[in-house]
Amino acid sequence: MARSTFVYVTYIRTTREKLWSALTADAEFMKQYWFGVHCESQWTAGSPWKMVAGNGQILDAGEIIEADPPRRLVIRWQHQSKPELKAEGESRCTIELEPFGTAIRLSITHTIEREPSKLIEAVSGGWPKIIANLKSLLETGAIVLLDAYPPCNQR
Repeated sequence: MARSTFVYVTYIRTTREKLWSALTADAEFMKQYWFGVHCESQWTAGSPWKMVAGNGQILDAGEIIEADPPRRLVIRWQHQSKPELKAEGESRCTIELEPFGTAIRLSITHTIEREPSKLIEAVSGGWPKIIANLKSLLETGAIVLLDAYPPCNQR
């Protein structure tokens, strides 16, 4: 079967524990780097997961497939708000945190079993901006992109 994949890798000067906490943080912290959007979950395997816009709209939903704090998180992810993206079905987002010198290597792999994929095209524009904000927030205490784009799910 055809597959579309987006891979993003960056290095963040922090600890694995702090990065894991930031990725699974409370809504208010997450909204700082995710342009007002936050994710809700218990962050354990089998728990539901959803991405919620500032107005309460559920943009994406799914399930935590695997959680190995503070190393690896795998989410079954399906878009909810745009019919053409929802119709593509479920995707899989794998987030890995690995020590690399004084930094943590953050790898995000977002995959769907179809090619081409409008969902993967959308997340490939969103992930770099979100992670740039996260990196800046953890390293300096401030975000770099305030209103640079609407989250990929609200285009």
